[in-house]
Amino acid sequence: MVCISPATYWQVAIKVSIGKYPMTVPFERFFRDALDGNDVRILPVELRHAATLTNLPMHHKDPFDRMLIAQAVADRLPIVTVDDAFAAYEVFTLF
Repeated sequence: MVCISPATYWQVAIKVSIGKYPMTVPFERFFRDALDGNDVRILPVELRHAATLTNLPMHHKDPFDRMLIAQAVADRLPIVTVDDAFAAYEVFTLF
């Protein structure tokens, strides 16, 4: 099973709104089709994820990425990224 954090689609929404990520279909339809068509579930941001975030070292400054890292650490999940800064944390990354 694949999970997606709300931090991911929130970050994409911001990039779409400022023109950094153009889309050929409406944002909600893009994510709905991706979620429904690929057995992807939403991993909610919970209090324990925020608590984990408070203890993360500041190797990465992006608040969205830090939440993704905190969720991966707290739930012992691998994370898909091409960001080399994730390697500074105790998470298993898939590139």
